Amino acid sequence: MPTQQKQQGNWLIVLTVIALAVLPIIFVQGEYGGADGEAEEAITEIQPEYEPWFGSVFEPPSGEIESLLFVAQAAIGAGVVGYVVGLYRGRTERPQSRE
Repeated sequence: MPTQQKQQGNWLIVLTVIALAVLPIIFVQGEYGGADGEAEEAITEIQPEYEPWFGSVFEPPSGEIESLLFVAQAAIGAGVVGYVVGLYRGRTERPQSRE
């Protein structure tokens, strides 16, 4: 595949990812919430007297810090996955030396 076509393909992928991230924010009306709150509401509807078995080990002081920790966790995970994929791809593309 020529370099020009490969670069165009890469930009097409980048634009597609950006569109998939931005379009729902623009066109989908409603409140964006986490799955934890939805699960708590569903459990309360089914069994109002339910008591959790244990509490959180660490409760962040604010929602902003909670979001920061979530984003940091996602970034670290993405970095590890990217490193592993790059490592294996580099191993498969490396020319084999003859011994």
